[in-house]
Amino acid sequence: MSTAVSTQTSTWNIDPVHSTAQFKVKHMMISNVKGEFTKITGKLELDQSDITKSQVEAFIDAATINTREPDRDTHLKSADFLDVAKYPHLSFKSTQISKNGEGELSVEGDLTMHGVTRKAVFEVEGPSAPTKDPWGNTRIGLSATTRVNRKDFGLNWNTVLEAGGILVGEEVAISLDVEFVKA
Repeated sequence: MSTAVSTQTSTWNIDPVHSTAQFKVKHMMISNVKGEFTKITGKLELDQSDITKSQVEAFIDAATINTREPDRDTHLKSADFLDVAKYPHLSFKSTQISKNGEGELSVEGDLTMHGVTRKAVFEVEGPSAPTKDPWGNTRIGLSATTRVNRKDFGLNWNTVLEAGGILVGEEVAISLDVEFVKA
């Protein structure tokens, strides 16, 4: 006698209005500059019977970078950094999901930025329990963080400070707060 295991997989789309992609990087080796990308899209294929078999894919519109300083944003969009004319999107596609504890996951995948793809591991809190919104949609949410070296993605521009040190730090902290709507 064989027992069939039914896989319960559902598709969830990122709600760009209720999702954020933020970053921070050292400035002049003394403080952090924070910024965000204001347009994030993607989807989650959620396997309710085994979350480690789920898959997530996200896309960020690189031209939506916002650090609250227009001149800096223009520089970050230029060929010195993101080169948004040539590489309009940043993307992430999961390759492996591991449980770390109750409500905690490690999501490894391919992060592509500036035309370069590298492995990245996001530490994830969630996903939350499904909740109905006032319009009848079912939603879940999660938070994710990682750190990358921008030089690994070809983002090499910098300048040496007169007192020593560099203007822009190499390590970039990335944090995502994402809300999904069941398709």
